[in-house]
Amino acid sequence: MNKLMDNFRNRRAAHRRARAIERALQNCPSQSLRDELLTIANRY
Repeated sequence: MNKLMDNFRNRRAAHRRARAIERALQNCPSQSLRDELLTIANRY
C-alpha cells in the first residue's frame, strides 16, 4: 500500500511541476528566457 501511495504522490508532483513549467513558458517575455526555462526544466 505504501508503494502505491508513493507512486500516486510522485505522479501528482510530476503533473504539478509540468503545469507550473507550462504556465511559466506561456508567460515568458522573450524567447531566450523561454529557452533558459526549458534547459532548467530538462535537468529535473
